[in-house]
Amino acid sequence: MKIALIGYGKMGKIIERIALERGHEVVCRIDIDNQDDFESKEFASADVAIEFTAPSVAIANYRRAWKAGVAVVSGTTGWNTQLPEIKSEIEENNYTLFWASNFSLGVNIFFELNKKLAQMMNKFSAYDVTMSETHHIHKLDAPSGTAVTLAEGILENIERKSEWVLGENKSENQLSIDAIREGEVAGIHTIKYESAADFIEITHHAYNREGFALGAVLAAEFTCGKKGFLGMNDMLKF
Repeated sequence: MKIALIGYGKMGKIIERIALERGHEVVCRIDIDNQDDFESKEFASADVAIEFTAPSVAIANYRRAWKAGVAVVSGTTGWNTQLPEIKSEIEENNYTLFWASNFSLGVNIFFELNKKLAQMMNKFSAYDVTMSETHHIHKLDAPSGTAVTLAEGILENIERKSEWVLGENKSENQLSIDAIREGEVAGIHTIKYESAADFIEITHHAYNREGFALGAVLAAEFTCGKKGFLGMNDMLKF
């Protein structure tokens, strides 16, 4: 498979190494200083482009890739409010986008565990639920896309919570998310249910970026030749 990389920072370089180890060819690497390469024949020859950049440029990157006829796999978060618009654009034009807030297998298992626990805790109103997430100081969005996905899983299943808020909650119906930025932390997400008597806590702690990068390459392999809006549930079939 021929892969183009959009974003060639730490994550892009790890993705490149794993892609090469799995027998794929990296035909183009696009970063901030060579944007004209979106128009190159090398980029157009790619089967899939893997995109990890910033929320302010992600959608423009998708559109430039689609214009070149290239499917996109993206892990960029922070632009989710425009997701309905992008899904419509994909459907109308027969584009391909595999998007995930987190490509780690462990995190996606954690997503499912979070939903199951929320379903169980819905009937136990004595427990309040809160969330915290910690990432490296270079992460631009807060809360993380992973935290938002976890929050959505809770809100779908706990009737006493109707919205999430960044920081301390102002009312009982709000789910509080504490976002911490320190050092080079790859990612820690914790869900806590607390009552006057005890608390229940589940945590996912990523040691490094390897799991995210491998998941992105696996997603590219899955996406190759497909159309439409795809995600981890399509690939993992939980």
